Amino acid sequence: MKNPIITLLNPPKISATYSVVGHKEAEGPLGNLFNEVCDNDKFEKETWEQAESEMQLRAIKGAIKSAGLQETEIDLILAGDLLNQCVGSNYALSSIDLPFVGLYGACSTCALGLAIGSCLYNGKILDTCICATSSHFCSSERQFRFPLEYGGQRTPTSQWTTTGAGAFALGKEGTVKITEILFGKAIDKGITDISNMGAAMAPSAIDTLKRYFQNSSHSPDYFDLIVTGDLGYEGSEILKDLLLGEGVDIRKNHVDCGLMIFDREGQDAHAGGSGCGCSAVVMACDIIPNLEKGILKDVLFVGTGALMSPISVFQGSSIPAISHLVHLSRG
Repeated sequence: MKNPIITLLNPPKISATYSVVGHKEAEGPLGNLFNEVCDNDKFEKETWEQAESEMQLRAIKGAIKSAGLQETEIDLILAGDLLNQCVGSNYALSSIDLPFVGLYGACSTCALGLAIGSCLYNGKILDTCICATSSHFCSSERQFRFPLEYGGQRTPTSQWTTTGAGAFALGKEGTVKITEILFGKAIDKGITDISNMGAAMAPSAIDTLKRYFQNSSHSPDYFDLIVTGDLGYEGSEILKDLLLGEGVDIRKNHVDCGLMIFDREGQDAHAGGSGCGCSAVVMACDIIPNLEKGILKDVLFVGTGALMSPISVFQGSSIPAISHLVHLSRG
């Protein structure tokens, strides 16, 4: 089998990032780093779903403006979310006169968008694109679990869906480039507990990282950070322990976006954050800016997603997961 790692000979650069979050996220450890904060999470809309679309639209427009571009200079937008048929992105993009490709990778959508956009740029199919994704606590809870009014008790392994949207402008300008891509495989280990997404997603992250280090000249120590998004506490512990058993030690430089966005104890976030918007806003407000400043040089970003639907959950089906890898380097 040939090397599954895609090495980009014409790597795109991240021209700009933009993050929009709700009030709980702004109260967390990264609170002063986000571009926009909405105090009531409604973003001046009538429903949570409309609020998510508005949030994503603001992130996309913010990234375009921050990159010093006009909308007419954007060749393509790659965007997705957690809602049925990606309606959060669909409604957001219906107000912008630009080509749009909808993506669904659950919480891996941020990495998936960056990976596909980078491959299109590398192949000289486009010059500039925007990769965006979002999630909203209230819209996700309503779709996947219980009505908020139900007030159900959350288990210790549950994660708190991030209310946030992140957008990234890819093109020829910038100091951070995307040099390698490794697409994930759908991995199903029989986990059926919707309140333990970390356990469902960790096996896919293990598979992706194992394949990367088996086929790469780099060892884990080469990277300043190995970022997963978002396994939370449970999934992160599983990932580190099982990888160590495979001879891959990432304990010194592993961080997880779900553990970075909230103060687990102080904000009662249980196992940490989750949702499409979690890794998107953490990468946009913290990881990539630190690469730009030279604080970090090389980062592996592994977006992790649980590929479930409301119907599959209600039927008691197991939860397959997928993890896509992106190598970010300060060129």
